Amino acid sequence: MNFLLTIILDGLIQASWLFIVALGLTLVFGVLKILNIAHGSFYALGAYIAATVVTLVAARGLPPSVGFVAMLLAVALVAAAVGLLLERGLLKMFYGRDEVVLLLVTYAVFLILEDVTKLIWGVNPIYATQPYELFGSLEFAGLYYVGYDLVLIPISAVVGFAIWFGLNRTITGKIVLAVIHNEEMSVSMGVRVNRVYAFAFAFGVLLAALAGALTNPLIAATNASHLVGGTGAACEVQAGSDAAQVIEPDLSCMMKMSVGICVVPCLVVPQPESGLRLEPPPPPAPASSSPSPSCARSPSRV
Repeated sequence: MNFLLTIILDGLIQASWLFIVALGLTLVFGVLKILNIAHGSFYALGAYIAATVVTLVAARGLPPSVGFVAMLLAVALVAAAVGLLLERGLLKMFYGRDEVVLLLVTYAVFLILEDVTKLIWGVNPIYATQPYELFGSLEFAGLYYVGYDLVLIPISAVVGFAIWFGLNRTITGKIVLAVIHNEEMSVSMGVRVNRVYAFAFAFGVLLAALAGALTNPLIAATNASHLVGGTGAACEVQAGSDAAQVIEPDLSCMMKMSVGICVVPCLVVPQPESGLRLEPPPPPAPASSSPSPSCARSPSRV
């Protein structure tokens, strides 16, 4: 019984941060129709920034709660700014091109950010250890867990609910949904699609960096962090699960459960409609003899 409970709890803990990573990647893909290979680099960027901020706060002798709040605020500000700059300064120039071109552009961003993090933080693992002691240790059904690990589960649930509420119960969210489902109609109705693109990409980057910041106290920020959310075929969650298996290869059962739980973002954020139509074409109109010019009537106007 304890073994099964351990697998469930460990799977939920790992799935919680993968869920946040996948939400950001799904939002970018749903709105911009771009498979963002650089998404894992934003995750790593958030982890590195979190470690730096927590180290600075700890050096001043401030409590762990201050370091935790400062970590989240710094990551949110930097990630949003980086996302806006990349979307407005780089991706905007390639809209309307082939999907492969945008794929290569995001891959180039992935390579650049990987080298930038090496230049700034080096190649050694970096931890943000101070927030890990913030919630102490908990005993649950005879199992002992660090409180920070279990707190990630409700945090991910709150983030998922907030995004669902924002998309389905706010005006801004409904505008984003309109762009996802029918971009041409949204433009004709006066929606500024470029602003929606910028907002969606910046928010997706913010979610990836937030996941990196939340996991840095338990998973060190290394060069392998860039792999999370970096590549994938049909489902964006598979990329994050593969990278997590690289980090902890002996937890195959746990990761299978994490992948299953992380499929939820595919239901939270709507996917873009496919251009293929499975409906049969309408039948041709029956041939009718055209009336003579003398008998033809002018069409009525409404």
